[in-house]
Amino acid sequence: MPHHLNNGDDIAILGLGKVGAAVGCLLKSAGLRIVAAADRSPAALKKGISFTGGRACESPADAAAAANCIIITTTDDAIADVCREIVTAGAIRKGDKVMHMSGAGGLDLLAPARQAGADVASIHPIQSFADVEGAILNIPGSTFGITADEPLREWSVAFVHALKGVPFFVAEKDKALYHAAACMASNYLTTLMHMVETTYEALGLNRKEAIRAFWPLVRGTLLNIETRGAVEALTGPIARGDAGTIEKHLQALREALPELLNAYCEMGLMTVEMTRQKESFAPDRAQTIKTLLKGGLTK
Repeated sequence: MPHHLNNGDDIAILGLGKVGAAVGCLLKSAGLRIVAAADRSPAALKKGISFTGGRACESPADAAAAANCIIITTTDDAIADVCREIVTAGAIRKGDKVMHMSGAGGLDLLAPARQAGADVASIHPIQSFADVEGAILNIPGSTFGITADEPLREWSVAFVHALKGVPFFVAEKDKALYHAAACMASNYLTTLMHMVETTYEALGLNRKEAIRAFWPLVRGTLLNIETRGAVEALTGPIARGDAGTIEKHLQALREALPELLNAYCEMGLMTVEMTRQKESFAPDRAQTIKTLLKGGLTK
């Protein structure tokens, strides 16, 4: 039988890090009832409970026993252990709802709860959080990937709407690919920006000056991607077929920052493939650039 999100749900949050505290705060603001929250760290518990409300518990089982909807927002590695712990303690009853908010983890992490008669789901925000306050600001408007037992699908959509998010469903078999996309969008973008910082620092700027120098370019590029899509937003020497400029880049990196050379070449090769989707694509120039970039790769 499908579940419906309503004010009759008693919610417990297990894990009061950035996501747990922020989600609890937003759910409370949406009129839902947080009855308990748990964290084994007294400092995290004290700070988190100020956002979520509810009874403060050091034991996850104590918090879960007070609720019919249990949200596990621990670290990914702890989800399965916490789920097993609350089931072993008898805190999960038939018909309860148990969910985690990991992007990479599947519903297998909640198998003990499912065996105890609960319906389970994974609801993950495609967002990056530096702190609780930032998470509270950034969660609304974010897209959430949902993987859920059939009775929880409708409920999961309502849960995301309560957080003012945008839901879409991810098949269990696609969870790893889904999470890889999020990591590339956030983590690898951060790595790329670090490479840019490093290059500007080699020119004599400090970190703050470097960010000031390249950030307007990044901001403009992101806006172009948002409005036109990545392929149409692509500009620069590879898109123009300017092999001479690429050759100069490779020589400069080889001399000044050889540790960045492989990454530059690998991303360049992927950029060449992107240019094939542009109307201005010139096959002969693309092949010349491809040969240069392959030659720049170090073993």
